[in-house]
Amino acid sequence: MRLHVLGSAAGGGFPQWNCNCPNCDGLRKGTIKARARTQSSITVSGDNENWVLFNASPDILTQFQRFPALQPARALRDTAVKAIVLIDGQIDHTTGLYMLREHRQPHQIWCTPPVRQDLTEGNPLFRLLGHYCGIEWNELGIDDREFTIAGAPGLKFRAHALRSNAPPYSPRRDRPVPGDNVGVTIEDTNSGRKIYYAPGLVEIEPQVWAAMQAADVVLVDGTCWSDDEMIALGASKKRSRDMGHLAQSGPGGMIEWLDRLPKTTRKILIHINNTNPILNEDSPQRRELDAHGIEVSYDGMDITL
Repeated sequence: MRLHVLGSAAGGGFPQWNCNCPNCDGLRKGTIKARARTQSSITVSGDNENWVLFNASPDILTQFQRFPALQPARALRDTAVKAIVLIDGQIDHTTGLYMLREHRQPHQIWCTPPVRQDLTEGNPLFRLLGHYCGIEWNELGIDDREFTIAGAPGLKFRAHALRSNAPPYSPRRDRPVPGDNVGVTIEDTNSGRKIYYAPGLVEIEPQVWAAMQAADVVLVDGTCWSDDEMIALGASKKRSRDMGHLAQSGPGGMIEWLDRLPKTTRKILIHINNTNPILNEDSPQRRELDAHGIEVSYDGMDITL
């Protein structure tokens, strides 16, 4: 099984177009050690030929160009992407579908009923695609039941609901229901090795913790370092938790949870906000992550199990 990180940043990317926080300003001026990042998305393959895309970020065209494996060029119009799994209905995880409208057949979309509702009504992306390639919806269950995806050999999946938040445009904002956000376990059917993926996560519930403990690699929410990060910078009036993200530092933070995993587990943060000091590779926060054996994902990161 091979997982490729197409984009590792939270919404807005890094640097964010209108932001002059220490990270964004420092990256533009070259005064900090950091690398630019596009918005969060991964792709996974069991045979290195057929790929499942997780989320479709606004940066998807750039991401595809940077990863030639997604364009095998076997015909005039071609793609190696067999299906698209949407973890949630957030703008930074779905807008890229607009860029994929020229497909020759309907996209195979896997998402939960609440996400389908949001993308049909609140943000009618699915309706718009009906005027182009269309979609074929596959219900993404949230009961940890095993399922496979046609055209993606060597892989099986399990999904469960987790606590985060519904998109700002959703009528369920601040009142999320099960299925607004999911975590997914991806398993190699040959080796039995597993990756757990949850880019939006505000609480480590029992089903989440069980999946994390069972995985060889955990790729989880790295949005903010501290709960009041955005408030302290004057960038927002909301805490990390209000936006549906568990901060890394502090009591009960992501670092504490990741420290409890087996020593053999590879621990990686993804969906990193432009304000998060861990983006500065020389920061004390980054050194703290290093001391705990926690990695920071980057665009182009490749994981093979």
